[in-house]
Amino acid sequence: MIGRLNHVAIAVKDIEAATRVYKETLGATVSAKVPQPEHGVYTVFVELPNTKIELLEPMGADSTIQKFVDKNPDGGIHHVCYEVDDIIAARDQLVAKGARVLGGGEPKIGAHGKPVLFLHPKDFCGTLVELEQV
Repeated sequence: MIGRLNHVAIAVKDIEAATRVYKETLGATVSAKVPQPEHGVYTVFVELPNTKIELLEPMGADSTIQKFVDKNPDGGIHHVCYEVDDIIAARDQLVAKGARVLGGGEPKIGAHGKPVLFLHPKDFCGTLVELEQV
């Protein structure tokens, strides 16, 4: 059902500082900071030869990741994103197997302009999983 690893998301309290670490210290190519108001975050993507790192910063106190950053002030891995060919078919198969889809179960448009869903971390070894249709 799942395809390749699309990205690993790291939540941070200061996306500019995190961007400098990846760009200046590690020499990575990074995107511009982009607001994602529907998800309550700012994003920066770090391009790697085989995948991406997504840096996430809360967009205000009501952000979906603010509690995570409060609990992890130095930042940390927030979720992993896997590619799927058909997000609705993947969702239906997962729900039939007992997996919980967050946010009402309907896909939203993600940072790459493609449909995404999030799966409950308690159903996936303590890891928040994002599915992205490719």
